[in-house]
Amino acid sequence: MIEFKEFTLDNGLQVIVHEDHSTPMAVLNVLYNVGSRDEDEQHTGFAHLFEHLMFSGSKNIPVYDEPLQRVGGENNAFTSPDITNYYLSLPAQNIETGFWLESDRMLELAFSENGLEVQRKVVVEEFKQNYLNQPYGDVWLKLRPLAYQQHPYKWATIGKEISHIENATMDIVKAFFKKHYSPANAILVVAGNVTFERAKELTERWFGPIPAGTKYERNLPEEPAQTEPRVLETSADVPMDAIYKAYHMPARTHADYYAADLVSDMLGRGKSSRLYNELVKERKLFNSISASVSGSLESGLLIIQGKLNEGVDLQEANAAIEAINQQFMNDLVDEKELNKVKNQAETSIVYSEVELLNRAMNLAYGKLMGDANHVNLEGEKVQAVTPEDIQRLARQVLNPNNCSTLLYKAEKKTEPAEVA
Repeated sequence: MIEFKEFTLDNGLQVIVHEDHSTPMAVLNVLYNVGSRDEDEQHTGFAHLFEHLMFSGSKNIPVYDEPLQRVGGENNAFTSPDITNYYLSLPAQNIETGFWLESDRMLELAFSENGLEVQRKVVVEEFKQNYLNQPYGDVWLKLRPLAYQQHPYKWATIGKEISHIENATMDIVKAFFKKHYSPANAILVVAGNVTFERAKELTERWFGPIPAGTKYERNLPEEPAQTEPRVLETSADVPMDAIYKAYHMPARTHADYYAADLVSDMLGRGKSSRLYNELVKERKLFNSISASVSGSLESGLLIIQGKLNEGVDLQEANAAIEAINQQFMNDLVDEKELNKVKNQAETSIVYSEVELLNRAMNLAYGKLMGDANHVNLEGEKVQAVTPEDIQRLARQVLNPNNCSTLLYKAEKKTEPAEVA
């Protein structure tokens, strides 16, 4: 059980305080309610670009990292299709430095053409290195637009194409910041060796004077139900043939999310799962295979992905996956098998609460979903799933008409001819 208290500033900043006096550390986590789904289709990758820009200096602090390092702190950030999250940890006695740093960049970034150019080059290089020049790196650049036809989940967090970042102008960048990075669109979690009273005092002092901004009201196109299978074949210089299958599933906030998540666990979580047992251990069609869920705040994806053994036909391997899915849809699952994955899921939840930073992040994410106490309810929601729920969700999600399949062929390398 994670204990916490909440309050909201007049400018709309939602604040959660989690006291833990067993640690000498404190954490500040700032979640901005903006991800790649909130971008214009002609200007994608901006949420991720801001993950970098937010460290390039603000109104009163030329270099973000230096003051934090001087007081023994460290920081990082990440971007997803749904959120952008910034966090820092430092000795609790130096916590005010964290408030100073985070509030100053929320107040006003030090936009400069040079700073934009530096970070633009960093992101472009990341795009090339991780997505274009990495084996299987382009999977999500191909699979997302196959699975999503309307919803902005159809492009990856890095962006739809590299030119969108290369051509980002200062005016567009500033407009994106003004629209999304304000108290009205943020959630602050203060956690660790700090009292509620002290956290509230510091929040009011440092964040209270920041103008609220306009609360962003999301109005995104709804993804139509998929009514027939979609298949895309591609090839590249990769070690093995691979299969990626994406099935639409309920959103993170939907009551059926946990049943769908457990379906993925039973199919492909670990070496005792159905897919691994039959297709890796017994039939040896795959070198590796797994299933997972995207956990998206709107209608997400259940993903099955596997790399084939040499000589195995892609169509044969794909049919083998579908056969296991069909059996899953036909037969009611055994209570023992279900209880095993339930306990694994609940153990993961418990372990996620060990680290102070994870607790802070989980509280922020729960608040974004509508209730910070969500983190304390997940275990019982997992345990409430029945075999009938599993079968119902399996039939809904694993329906072949609900599937987008990427068949990834390993190109045969041609050896250079010997010179006589």
